[in-house]
Amino acid sequence: MSYSDNLFYGASPLIHKRARELRRKLTPAERVLWNLLRKKALEGFKFRRQHPIRNFIADFYCHSNKLVIELDGSIHDEVSQSEYDKGRTEELKELGITVIRFRNEEVFETTEDVLKRISKYLTP
Repeated sequence: MSYSDNLFYGASPLIHKRARELRRKLTPAERVLWNLLRKKALEGFKFRRQHPIRNFIADFYCHSNKLVIELDGSIHDEVSQSEYDKGRTEELKELGITVIRFRNEEVFETTEDVLKRISKYLTP
C-alpha cells in the first residue's frame, strides 16, 4: 500500500474529481475555517480541504491525527441526512478516523471555541 492509498483509503477517481470540484466551491463557513486551518496555521498541523476518503469527501482532514472535521448546515437537520451522517461517521471510525462536527453558525459566531475544540484532538 502506497502513501497515497493510505491517505485516500482507496477513493475512486470519480471521488477525487468531485473533491476537486468542491474545493472550487467552498461554502462561506468552509471558507472561514479553511483560512484558519490552511498553511499549518493551527498549531502547525496540516489540514486538507474537501479530502477524498474511500467513498466520502471530508470537509477537512488532518492525516497525521486521522481527524475529519465536518461543517453542517441546515440540511443536516433532516432525518435522512442525519442518518446518512451517522453511518458515514461509523464507517470512518472503522478506519480509525475521528469525526467532529460543527454547525456553520458555530464557525461564524464562536470561531475561537471551534478552534479550541479542534485543538483538543490534535496531538504531536
